[in-house]
Amino acid sequence: METDLREIFECFCAEGTFLRGEPFGSGHIHDTFRIETAESDKDDYILQCLNNRIFKNIPELQENIERVTVHLRKKLSNIPGSDIRRECLQLIASKEGKSWITDKQGKFWRMYIFISDHRSYNIVDTPGKAYEGGKAIGRFQAMLADLPGKPLHETIPFFHNIEKRLETFQKVINADPLGRVGNIGDEISSVLRRADEMKIILRLGREGKIPLRITHNDTKFNNILLDRNDKALCVIDLDTVMPGYIHYDFGDAIRTAANTASEDEKELSKVRMDIELFEAYAGGYLSETCNTLNDTEKEYLAFAPGLITYTIATRFLTDYIDGDNYFKVHHEHHNLQRARAQLKLVESMEDQYREMKEIIEGLIKDKRQK
Repeated sequence: METDLREIFECFCAEGTFLRGEPFGSGHIHDTFRIETAESDKDDYILQCLNNRIFKNIPELQENIERVTVHLRKKLSNIPGSDIRRECLQLIASKEGKSWITDKQGKFWRMYIFISDHRSYNIVDTPGKAYEGGKAIGRFQAMLADLPGKPLHETIPFFHNIEKRLETFQKVINADPLGRVGNIGDEISSVLRRADEMKIILRLGREGKIPLRITHNDTKFNNILLDRNDKALCVIDLDTVMPGYIHYDFGDAIRTAANTASEDEKELSKVRMDIELFEAYAGGYLSETCNTLNDTEKEYLAFAPGLITYTIATRFLTDYIDGDNYFKVHHEHHNLQRARAQLKLVESMEDQYREMKEIIEGLIKDKRQK
């Protein structure tokens, strides 16, 4: 594999000499490698073999990332003290002038500069980290609010569209290919009785009350790099950056960052949303976006975590009924276990909804008074 990596590396306009390449990170979509260079004064690189089964149009995917990173770099260049090479991903052009190459087997590859001396966390264990995570995503959205030109491409159509997810859910219930529906009546009922309420964000969008913006759409905490002092540094994994509602990013961040248990926790009594981490993340987020968002967007921020958690629960349950064709599973009922944990988290968010709204309103009021 090393010979192949050297060959791919040398198709890009990188500085430095290939020394070695090793698998890097914990991602499940692309094959990712860290390339070390022989020279101590040259950058290392991240080289990725792209999954074109999930991302059907690699040129459009790469065009999105090119436009976003160029715009972010321009914005950062106007902020005194910014370290552009570390605060924004930088694609490396191929020797043909594109941001990707196709190898002899028809596989797609791209390369970034490796951001050294960073920290990445799967679990948020302090309000300080939660605040910095919110600040990173908020700044990312705010800086992209004025991206010029045509809309970005939709790299995965209807990714967070709950109406489409519920349509698919009903279809697999009707088909019931493995005969699992009869044993999960409570879980199905839990999804269906919330279905109409969960379409609120889409309705607000259609009514023109909230705008489509550029959103990240995969805001789990390990897609945010912090520096050695645990301060926000860079947002990574830009594959799903596309038009969306800001509630998707805020909601998924809270779903993953403020959950007291794992996504597939079997002991449901352990699952709840940590309101302290919610408040810290929201504080960081609004510190960057309060002047960008309209009043309706702010009004529904507290609703967003429940929506996205419900959406993920619906997707897990759909996959369970359908025979576990999308998410990787480690045992027969893994997707059901995941769905139950996410539905329990939805209940925790519903129980704390009034307090969540009061927190958001208080943060906005404080921001206006400053």
